[in-house]
Amino acid sequence: MTRGFLIGRFQPFHNGHLSMVERIAEDVDELVVGIGSAGDSHTRRNPFTAGERVMMISKALIDVDLVTYVVPIEDLERNSVWVSHVRSMSPDFEIAYSNNPLVIQLFREAGVEVRQSPMFNRDTFEGTQIRERMVADDDWESLVPDAVVSVVSEIDGLERMEMINRTDANGDG
Repeated sequence: MTRGFLIGRFQPFHNGHLSMVERIAEDVDELVVGIGSAGDSHTRRNPFTAGERVMMISKALIDVDLVTYVVPIEDLERNSVWVSHVRSMSPDFEIAYSNNPLVIQLFREAGVEVRQSPMFNRDTFEGTQIRERMVADDDWESLVPDAVVSVVSEIDGLERMEMINRTDANGDG
């Protein structure tokens, strides 16, 4: 049995992420989805809490034929011990999937096999653009799984993002 690991902020989980998971499902029997920056929320860059992202991902992946574990991973400001921190928060895994150069380097230095996951329509499916569309009341729903639309509605996510945009006008978020 092979278990993979995919980390992202998933702010929000979108169709590009879903496509990546479906592609990874061809390689592994199980997948750990690590929610990066788990301690960050209520800012422009990270509007959703770790728990809300767990809901988005768990509901969005319910129909994917793959055992998944969604685990929050809080940021650690020391890159040299980051992989051991991730391992301490996660079930064991053999393969890490990432396109982030730093993450790739850290996993490789720790002896973990790293595979880059193909980006699916990165120009369209990009978290910053989706968050901007949400605030502008532009179409964002077509860019995320229906389950994510439901979670955002359930948590009044659009209202939160409007509030954040008004109070975070200096760009600190």
